Amino acid sequence: MTSTNIKGFGALAAAAAIVLAGCATSPEPRHTASTPYYTPTARSDERLEAQASAFESFMHKASGIDASFSGPGEVSQALQTGASHEPKQFEAGMIAYAAMAALQEPGFVAGVQRASRDRDLANRLTANPELATDLPGGDAAAARANAALFRQGEALADDGQKVKRAAYSVQHQAWSKARVPDPAGRLSRVKRLSTVSYQASAGDEARMRGAVAQGGRRGGATSPVVARGVALAALSVLGQSDRGRALMSEPRTAMCLRMAKLNLYQCLASAGPHYEDIFCLGQHAMIDPGQCVVEATKAPTHRMVATKASYRR
Repeated sequence: MTSTNIKGFGALAAAAAIVLAGCATSPEPRHTASTPYYTPTARSDERLEAQASAFESFMHKASGIDASFSGPGEVSQALQTGASHEPKQFEAGMIAYAAMAALQEPGFVAGVQRASRDRDLANRLTANPELATDLPGGDAAAARANAALFRQGEALADDGQKVKRAAYSVQHQAWSKARVPDPAGRLSRVKRLSTVSYQASAGDEARMRGAVAQGGRRGGATSPVVARGVALAALSVLGQSDRGRALMSEPRTAMCLRMAKLNLYQCLASAGPHYEDIFCLGQHAMIDPGQCVVEATKAPTHRMVATKASYRR
């Protein structure tokens, strides 16, 4: 089969294209690492760090997939790596990761500490997370969270493009044109991996902390995901991070991630030879979720501009 056959998979990505439309943005400068300013220490914050680590761990492993495939075993292993995230946990981890990045903004942490005299602040942040950017340093914290998420999403999408291109270049190797054995079993394994919760490994938390400490700010209107991350960071400073459970999902992002996973299943169900599995991996297990993360940094274009509310009563 030739690369022309791969074009038939474009129909499988049609639904995702609607959700992911407009995801691409201009590359931002890479930022140098800096020392973390603030790390949550309360026992109630352990869950926040674990959720952020789950997100960073998947992004790190998936971005590390080597596009130089030399046999079916490597394709199978890479596919398992790319499929090994549960969408709801991925989304919650994304927001927790944004919160961890926001906590690296000194002015924001100090501002929340000063505002802690407002006993109703936690209630209002939980009810309306966008108020978090009105706190002192809130805009800068949002810009940090935006940059941190954008870096992760852009990297995964870029690496996914390399894998997707390999679906074409690998066809000069005879093994790539052989049909995948037991395709139904392969699809079942991928679906099973997509429901398995994250299991921490040594070094995950340290790597996550280093990643969010890279710094850098990325401007623009605050997206719902970034706002939730900043509000969650504020609740952490207030010692009430448990209140943030209601902030760990956002409808637009949840739909994007579900569509990415669904399109992966549909692609694999239609795939025949190994090179088509590579295509499915690159497009739907890497590019699509990477673009979902990038999209999560952008405010919806249909939202009406409103007067910014104050966090004060």
